[in-house]
Amino acid sequence: MVTLVVATTSDPASINPAKELLAMPGWQPGPTLEAGIKSFKNGDVRIFEQDKSIIEEDDLDLRWEAATKETVDEIIFLSKHTAVSNRPALTIHPIGIPHLKEGDVPPQGGRPGWAAPPSPRMGPWLTLLKKIAQSFNLVPEFEITLEATHHGPVTTKPTMFIEIGSTQECWVRQDAAHVIALLIWEGLGLGEGAAVGNWSSKTEQKKVLLGIGGGHYVPRHMDVILRNGVGVGHLLSGYSLPMEDPGQSKGEMNAESIGGTWKESIKVSYDATAAAFPGGEILAHLDQKSFKSWQKNAITDFLAKLGIKIGKPGDFS
Repeated sequence: MVTLVVATTSDPASINPAKELLAMPGWQPGPTLEAGIKSFKNGDVRIFEQDKSIIEEDDLDLRWEAATKETVDEIIFLSKHTAVSNRPALTIHPIGIPHLKEGDVPPQGGRPGWAAPPSPRMGPWLTLLKKIAQSFNLVPEFEITLEATHHGPVTTKPTMFIEIGSTQECWVRQDAAHVIALLIWEGLGLGEGAAVGNWSSKTEQKKVLLGIGGGHYVPRHMDVILRNGVGVGHLLSGYSLPMEDPGQSKGEMNAESIGGTWKESIKVSYDATAAAFPGGEILAHLDQKSFKSWQKNAITDFLAKLGIKIGKPGDFS
């Protein structure tokens, strides 16, 4: 079982952390994949560098397995982050576009109606990232944050993106690249310490948060995650929950009353989260303030029909 760390030479926020990681001890050349993609190995970790945009590289897990006969356990993508605010940031997020329907054109890769299993490491690594970034004096200049589920590429294994944002000036920062490299080095146990965030059905903390609602940076979900140390499942912001406004007849809305792909988005994201956390107790956490009453009623009704419990902040402790 191996962990793939994927970088692209076309993105400085991707290749620079990979170079910083490869400068650490223990790396050896690995196999060359199709189109001359180079790889490097260190224990059970594999880094490979390719030239295309990462979001276009579907099925890297399956392609690696076919080429090397090694089973892929998880994938970590290194990438740049862009934001209108231009604020420096180090971000982590799951991937998928579960709200899109067949025939829709994905704006940033992936497949409509799909979500990758979210990496169980995301919650513990968010805490570790804050610690490392603080030790290198990147905080408060850099915001350390989760992002909501979005974009591709298509994978079948637990996956997360780790990104440096939000401008060219930040993407080329060596200190930011080094912090990301240390996060992977320590988080995967390549140094002297144990790996961080390995999930087991026997773990003492079995609760996993499925975030529903809110904005792209999910602050209310993140507060619960950091306070309680729970697992991080998919994080569905408002744009991933398309709901058709029923107009005047809002009344007591239920799931069947409201059109849109929001139900499919929740179901696909729940199933992917359950696959990533076998034996976990998955609780939906609603960003209550982001919903109108008819939306909240419909979502609550649908979650009840699926047998998904809704957790209040105190339920995650």
